[in-house]
Amino acid sequence: MSEPSYRQIGKQGRASIVTVCDHASNHVPDDIQLGVSAQAMEKHIAWDIGAAGVTERMARRHGIPAHLAQISRLVIDLHREEDSPGLIPQTSDGILIPGNIGADREGRLDRYYRPYHDALGKWLDNADPRLILSIHSFTPSLESAPAPRPWEIALLYNQDDRAARHAIRLLGELGCTVGDNEPYSGKQLNATMNRHAEAHGRPYCAIEIRNDLIATRAGQARWAGLIADVAGRVLLALDGS
Repeated sequence: MSEPSYRQIGKQGRASIVTVCDHASNHVPDDIQLGVSAQAMEKHIAWDIGAAGVTERMARRHGIPAHLAQISRLVIDLHREEDSPGLIPQTSDGILIPGNIGADREGRLDRYYRPYHDALGKWLDNADPRLILSIHSFTPSLESAPAPRPWEIALLYNQDDRAARHAIRLLGELGCTVGDNEPYSGKQLNATMNRHAEAHGRPYCAIEIRNDLIATRAGQARWAGLIADVAGRVLLALDGS
């Protein structure tokens, strides 16, 4: 059997708020050789730096159950559609991924991608959440296209912006520099929430945190607490609308 591509934290069953973290890990299975240096595997191209720490703290300290990936986005990007050209990237932020050239696409879909999303779908059906939080992080600047990204945190969305609008307002009131569909748009990159939230009419917040702010445990704890608090208030706002 292949190693699992996901793990779950928290009580099973109904939950008002849940979290999903598609890029929680930079793990590469032993039988896959990407041809990428160990140094590169610690960069944002391999995972969302700090996102797992934030998600785990939200689950363990704030009682928000979580579904997290256990496979690097360079093996297969769980936050892409099956037919996306970027599903198994051959380059990322200017770095060549030689082991993905001619990779067994269908094999990786069957081993990692489909089990991840099948389990996520069943978990969400069981939890029946009133709000989904999708936790990601972004780098302050891309190496291949340097430009400052001043936002501390951002909300992404495609068609359903119900929860995002409340979150943007509430985070702004707390003094955060908030991006609205920045540093990229959820109208182009929103695969997991399109599939598991928008397709089912479930409100969600797709959250991007600048990774230098959550590179330490202290930063992860701070942002986990802040997001958990804001999520609770978003839920109240949704219930009252």
